[in-house]
Amino acid sequence: MSSYIAAIDQGTTSSRCIVFDQGGSIVSVAQKEHRQIFPRPGWVEHDAEEIWANVLDVVHGALSKLSITVHELAAIGITNQRETTVLWDAETGKPVHNAIVWQDTRTDALVRELGGEQGQDRFREQCGLPLATYFAGPKARWLLDTVPGVRERAERGEVLFGTMDTWLIWKLTGNHVTDVTNASRTMLMNLRTLDWDADLLREFGIPRAMLPEIRSSAEVYGTARGTLSGLPVASALGDQQAALFGQTCFEPGEGKCTYGTGSFLLLNTGEQPVASRNGLLTTVGYKIGDQPARYALEGAIAVTGSLVQWFRDNVELIASAPEIETLARTVSDNGGCYFVPAFAGLFAPHWRSDARGVIAGLTGYITKGHLARAVLEATAWQTREVVDAMNADSGVELTTLKVDGGMTANNLLMQTLSDVLDAPVVRPIIAETTCLGAAYAAGIAVGFWEGTDKLRDNWHKAAEWLPAMESSIRDKGYRKWRKAVARTMDWIDEDDE
Repeated sequence: MSSYIAAIDQGTTSSRCIVFDQGGSIVSVAQKEHRQIFPRPGWVEHDAEEIWANVLDVVHGALSKLSITVHELAAIGITNQRETTVLWDAETGKPVHNAIVWQDTRTDALVRELGGEQGQDRFREQCGLPLATYFAGPKARWLLDTVPGVRERAERGEVLFGTMDTWLIWKLTGNHVTDVTNASRTMLMNLRTLDWDADLLREFGIPRAMLPEIRSSAEVYGTARGTLSGLPVASALGDQQAALFGQTCFEPGEGKCTYGTGSFLLLNTGEQPVASRNGLLTTVGYKIGDQPARYALEGAIAVTGSLVQWFRDNVELIASAPEIETLARTVSDNGGCYFVPAFAGLFAPHWRSDARGVIAGLTGYITKGHLARAVLEATAWQTREVVDAMNADSGVELTTLKVDGGMTANNLLMQTLSDVLDAPVVRPIIAETTCLGAAYAAGIAVGFWEGTDKLRDNWHKAAEWLPAMESSIRDKGYRKWRKAVARTMDWIDEDDE
């Protein structure tokens, strides 16, 4: 029997491969960054062919570090940056345009046009999502309308659509498929039928011939060709759903928040979708083979880790991301300064694409230490807004927040989260639960693990933070944060590029 499972994590800033053993422990990692392409303000693109080359590099790199061959892997799973959209030639495999990244806002006018008099909730009943630039459907429509000749070819099935999971599965196996979690992020899938919705396709102007087949999150989609020949490709989950699975949140009411480029809080709601009244998304959590789909409520925050990256690369107040904690600890509080990073509008619970970032409360007293603390607190306050909305929708108060992702290495941020939420924050031993979830799903698909009950035994707490902030300070901080958020609204005008 094969001893290992591998997972590809195709993320917003990098691609990596992690190899896991039977106990769910990491035994090898390889990672490679790709370029961020910014053609115009608010536009964000990736080179899909560069990403494919990087994925091959990191898979072989992870195997090489462990001194094993592809034949010693039971299967490989895929987790991916969601909503990022690529169209490619069905015969040559060449993309017709750079991939349009989830953060991209070029479809703002199109989204307003599609909403019409009914606004952003026009299609929420069918797909669970508000009309927003975030999702893949409007990005696909923009490419069809903008790239010469693509629409006609797409209608004939000569151009294929995919989110990054579909692109990688097609490159690996030649099969054009996606899973329910990624399909649920397009605005084109009906949440109840788990199939492409004819009415939504018509309203968005998307030819069905270009769309992949929707499958479960854990099954063998095909076997790899080329240098990975014979390797079963056996799972696909959008990155946040993969983290939900990796955190073993298998029961209704269990949830997690992943802190990466953006941050995403998901709550398992069971076998029925729960409509949000408070600005959250209704999405598919996962589907294992022939079992019923599990649904989730999600609060998506666009800018968290990428704000630290901006603080490092654009204003150059730190030389590396970990230095922000050291700098923030040079002061005891934010000095009255609040940073709302609405770089590409605001996501949950506001969904305002016309918002842009502000730094509020600046005085002559403010130092770079206060700014660093305000940057970290921005992630905590944005999480608080989402948690409040989730509590209202689910009717259940958050008692503990399970966290994962790269930002959880920042202990000051974790303590700040606990303080502003007034709840314990818990980090597992394996913080990279996105890859772990994809590995778990692939392992279940090929019998490497027997089922979800076995996976719970692998989850262990590594660290916990308890609230230590006085309620009066918490309440004042939240009030000031909300005032700062209000100042981001209605910034974009029709004549802005």
